[in-house]
Amino acid sequence: MNPIWASAPGLLVITGALLGLSLPFGKLATDAGVEGIVWAFVISAGAGSVLLISLLLRRKPIRLDAHKLRYFAVTAAVSYALPNLLMFSAIRHLGAGYTGIMFTLSPVITLMFSILLGVRRPNLLGVVGIVVGFSGAVMVAVTRGEAGQPADPLWVAAGLMIPVSLAVGNIYRTWDWPGETGPIELAVGSHLAAAIMLLAAVLVVQGGEPFGQLGAVPAITAAQIASASAMFVFFFRLQAVGGPVYLSQIGYVAAAIGLFSGLFFLGEHYQWLTWTGAVIITLGVIVTTRAQRQETGP
Repeated sequence: MNPIWASAPGLLVITGALLGLSLPFGKLATDAGVEGIVWAFVISAGAGSVLLISLLLRRKPIRLDAHKLRYFAVTAAVSYALPNLLMFSAIRHLGAGYTGIMFTLSPVITLMFSILLGVRRPNLLGVVGIVVGFSGAVMVAVTRGEAGQPADPLWVAAGLMIPVSLAVGNIYRTWDWPGETGPIELAVGSHLAAAIMLLAAVLVVQGGEPFGQLGAVPAITAAQIASASAMFVFFFRLQAVGGPVYLSQIGYVAAAIGLFSGLFFLGEHYQWLTWTGAVIITLGVIVTTRAQRQETGP
């Protein structure tokens, strides 16, 4: 077996980095006039279609039953359609870096749900890592966005709903995982279901006109589809290897990608408190990674 495929820390870094790329891609696309709901559709439809083709080429068709259909629908709504819609609608107002920080709130919310529902509880070191990371996230959040450009409280509130939805999805996917079903098959079904939901919403509210905006950003669209397709292969594998609480740590990696891409490529600027918080978040990731190794062994 590929060592990375069995390594929770390795899967964490890869998945988080690929997730983080959606922040600068989404910022560039929405700045070019693409609606947030359309960009969310691009991710789910693109990733779902690419992964479906890969399954069919390997002669591994999806076998549907009532359990899988339920899993696809619920996962699509709470893990992809809703959080991506919120993220890409808010990113134009909050910036790529600040929106990325919202991901860092997911671990502590996932931990709370996990403890309450008895799904899986990390060891003491894991809890310390999450608390450290969350304290860094709070430092970043109080700055309310870019230096000199405080964010509208309504958009901050919308951004705060992202980690809540992600946490619900993290717990649900573990709790209701269909037995004997591979991660790629789950990624395909969930994303195609999310794409159908988002497509229906766009057509009902705005018609087909918003999709014409994608013609202005063909290269970014292709790059987003490629990175999302790769990310979700590792995403579901990380879910199986690390569990819901550890999976939620990808938000820390994604937030770092969002902050640095915003600074170096998108012209965003942040206060010193934001960067201090980012360093503390990184320390939290290091601690939780060590805790995961203690739980799973060498």
